[in-house]
Amino acid sequence: MTEQQLPSWADPSVSPADLDAQGVSRRGLLRRAGLFGAAFALGSAATPALASPRRPGLGGEDPRLAYLVGDHHVHSVYSHDAKYTFSQQAQAAARYGLDWMVFNEHSNFGHAYYGAALEHAEIVKARAENPRQLIFQGLEWYIPAAEHCTVFAAPGPHETDLLTRFELAYDGKLLGYTEGSVGAADTARNEAHAVKAIKWLAEQRRSGYVDDVLVIANHPLRLGIDSPHEMRAWRDASPEIMIGMEGAPGAQGAAIPGWRGATSIRGEYENKPTAQSWPGYPADAYVTYGGFDWATATVGGLWDSMLAEGSLFSITTNSDNHRTVFDTWKNGDWPTGQNFDNTGKLPDPVNTDTPQPGSDFWPGEFSRTHVGVTRYGYRAVMAGLRAGRVWADHGHLLDGLDVRVKRDCDPGRGVTLGGRLRVRKGERITLYVTVTSASRPNPQGILPELAHVDVIRGAVRGPVADRDTWRAPDTKVVATKDVSGRKGTYTLRIPLTAGDESFYVRLRGSDGKRHGTGYLGASVDPHGPIPHEPGDGDPWADTWFYSNPVFVDVTG
Repeated sequence: MTEQQLPSWADPSVSPADLDAQGVSRRGLLRRAGLFGAAFALGSAATPALASPRRPGLGGEDPRLAYLVGDHHVHSVYSHDAKYTFSQQAQAAARYGLDWMVFNEHSNFGHAYYGAALEHAEIVKARAENPRQLIFQGLEWYIPAAEHCTVFAAPGPHETDLLTRFELAYDGKLLGYTEGSVGAADTARNEAHAVKAIKWLAEQRRSGYVDDVLVIANHPLRLGIDSPHEMRAWRDASPEIMIGMEGAPGAQGAAIPGWRGATSIRGEYENKPTAQSWPGYPADAYVTYGGFDWATATVGGLWDSMLAEGSLFSITTNSDNHRTVFDTWKNGDWPTGQNFDNTGKLPDPVNTDTPQPGSDFWPGEFSRTHVGVTRYGYRAVMAGLRAGRVWADHGHLLDGLDVRVKRDCDPGRGVTLGGRLRVRKGERITLYVTVTSASRPNPQGILPELAHVDVIRGAVRGPVADRDTWRAPDTKVVATKDVSGRKGTYTLRIPLTAGDESFYVRLRGSDGKRHGTGYLGASVDPHGPIPHEPGDGDPWADTWFYSNPVFVDVTG
């Protein structure tokens, strides 16, 4: 059976909550289409027709989409520093409404030699037992000279072998290729090896050894060791493989008041610059802003400087679940003579009935990445991620978001997140933002309310001369729409005019509870996210959504 197209009666541009109002949930939509079943447990062999070809000439039109909710950064007993079984994680993900998830275990020799194969057997079993979830096997790669990435493949006969070969040949920790400080003897070699690794993955996809593989940079500014030139080098090595970064890290429960301590920061971003850190980052880059990484949260900052080159670089959010806040489970005891290095797996956890240390939420409990698809299946999710049809929210802030940009003279749907619209200079175009408000309390018992939607616009100037630049001086908030009190599904219509140069627009919004002047000043961002006081970062009281950009290519 192939991955199947969404039924003609469904308009997936309508959010899940809107479908609920019509008596059809997102899951119900897919069930009625016959899209769930054991045939999908191991993935489809067909290539999904995610998007119809772009029309030549001006304009552009993308298909209608359904959004599947997922998390690409989840750990289990096959990571040396986590504690949960596959079953515990999969059940939690189902409880909080996830459609897809990636188990990306930390690389080390115990995992490569023993754990990866054992893990794969459990994943195959979990796919069979949870046919309504798409469960990927992945790896948390220690990038030579840098931080971590999620690497994951489409299900198939070689998915585990690909990840294990990659782990042994390219992992910075296993190879001892960790040096990344400026001017150190091994830095250039290590950085080059990271680029080689991404190109190797691209070749495995190109040759058909695996159906698909993706890479996403994790918590990029946590240590400040992912320099701008490295991130650009990874992207340019293979843009279809290295697709983006975590816009917001996991560990969002790290600074719940009274929980971990007076110095705790959301995301466990509690570090200071070291010799390994790139020296061009300011000290303020090492904390989160409304729970989001400084590289994403700073309007006109690092993410915008990469988008201003005219290339898509996506953002996501996730749980990075190792140890859930207030959970009562602890790691089991090792049998005599066993350890992670000779087994690749931790002992199963045991329940203590007493809250244990932790910083994380369960998958889908707080952080959600929404991916637009036209078909249900593993490669459809990967294709949606690659296309940039992605928005992210915290605290279940929204039930749905649909974004379209189109020329006023065109009758069609226009283009959506990650897409490109081609227009003439001076043409009038409109940004349509369809929001579906939260219809039910989130897992904390709060009914979220969106307070505002910000439109951020930046000029596209092409590749930068300085590969270490982290600023986009022509990007700023150009409109803010107050949506306080609005309920249900509604559409904001924001007029745009194509000037002399190409540009992009992206969206952001929040519950309105914590605002301040953005990092680069009020003229750029008058009411952006701000850092919380150490140890006082209740994540449920400061929730945001971010969308990927839409590009507008201006012709003469």
